[in-house]
Amino acid sequence: MREPTMVEGIDSNAAAPGALPPPTSPPQALLERLKDYGQEDAFALWDELSPEERHLLVKDIESLDLLRIDRIIRCSLRSQALPLAAIEPVPESCVSSVEERTMEERERWWKMGLKAISEGKLAVLLLSGGQGTRLGSSDPKGCINIGLPSGKSLFQLQAERILCVQRLAAQAMNEGSTGSVTIHWYIMTSPFTDDATRKFFESHKYFGLEADQVTFFQQGTIPCISKDGRYIMETPFKVAKSPDGNGGVYSALKSSRLLEDMATRGVKYIDCYGVDNALVRVADPTFLGYFIDKGVTAAAKVVRKAYPLEKVGVFVRRGKGGPLTVVEYSELDASLASAINQQTGRLRFCWSNVCLHMFTLDFLNQVANGLEKDSIYHLAEKKIPSIHGYTMGLKLEQFIFDAFPYAPSTALFEVLREEEFAPVKNANGSNYDTPDSARLLVLRLHTRWVVAAGGFLTHSVPLYATGVEVSPLCSYTGENLESICRGRTFHAPCEIAF
Repeated sequence: MREPTMVEGIDSNAAAPGALPPPTSPPQALLERLKDYGQEDAFALWDELSPEERHLLVKDIESLDLLRIDRIIRCSLRSQALPLAAIEPVPESCVSSVEERTMEERERWWKMGLKAISEGKLAVLLLSGGQGTRLGSSDPKGCINIGLPSGKSLFQLQAERILCVQRLAAQAMNEGSTGSVTIHWYIMTSPFTDDATRKFFESHKYFGLEADQVTFFQQGTIPCISKDGRYIMETPFKVAKSPDGNGGVYSALKSSRLLEDMATRGVKYIDCYGVDNALVRVADPTFLGYFIDKGVTAAAKVVRKAYPLEKVGVFVRRGKGGPLTVVEYSELDASLASAINQQTGRLRFCWSNVCLHMFTLDFLNQVANGLEKDSIYHLAEKKIPSIHGYTMGLKLEQFIFDAFPYAPSTALFEVLREEEFAPVKNANGSNYDTPDSARLLVLRLHTRWVVAAGGFLTHSVPLYATGVEVSPLCSYTGENLESICRGRTFHAPCEIAF
């Protein structure tokens, strides 16, 4: 028999004054419901639990939507056995490549985007549920300072880019003050990052944004399961759970009624991105203008694969004439990954997904309903903390790109890595995607902006290892820097700000 334990500093044998005594046997109705779904083992150690632990177990089980979770488990396990339609390359007509884009198109899309932003039609959706565990930090990833001269966090860089676009949109529409244009920022956290994220924003006074233009909401969690679909118990009185993936954003937006909130604000388009990209162009007017011009329901920025076997997901067409979707690199065998399109000279499967997406609000509503109805999650085999120590089990996740198969029309927009993709995924000392590599990508890009604007640099270390940082409050994509830079010399590394 287990000894009664102290839980959260409470004497587990003492009932709180006026509280109902914990049940001596599992609540019959709850036990019957668990039996309906084959999950009655959750109560297997009931007799060994203290009264307080029994109370916690009942509360934990009662917090689960058993019917929904059962449907997700059954549909996800079943879908694993189904054959997938063959994949085909993305048709060239679906992609705007950098080399084929004219200056006239860029300017037209930029203006279209700024006009829509000035009319309040764009909201920004940030996926920020992850902790910086792989970066050696338990803080939310957005709090990370990648070592820029300014010391700014990823959250601050992104907030200041929103401030910059608001100002550009107001100026483009001759509305003078930036206060007349507001881009609402929806930030998805997780149970592990929510409190720390909110406090970080509060302590930094929302980085210059208005507090009421930022809305935080949490993604859901879902039980971890064994290969036969049973809940794994993390402790004798708690089901092991994990976040439901960045694709959990769709059901979270729906359940928190934020899709309705967007509609009330007059939002028509949503710019959606992941937090761990130091070069992300948040609320990019050009991408928005392209999206509106194409009249599609979903779009994604893409970069070309750096080399055939690069470990990135790529966009494909699923089945003859089917929808565009993303396949992970593990699903592409080496011969397909290396195949060349003889007409273009490019890889047949070359368009990498970098989690920079644009959706219509109407489409997000359809996706939230469609994903919920189909209830198919990806199954990832992982080590799960359990009463038997770490055990191999399955985590259920949805991914942000699970939306694309529901889109009647999708357009891809090629961007250059060195301008828009500086991932921050691994700790310094790793071979790639570190804070150091992201910092250098930012400094190199901004150095090119400064030189193009007529500025000069001095540096005491080799230029490839340093550079200058341009504050997002000064410039969004290198524009409007001549008055600050022309004829001036800057000593790298430094930040150029107003």
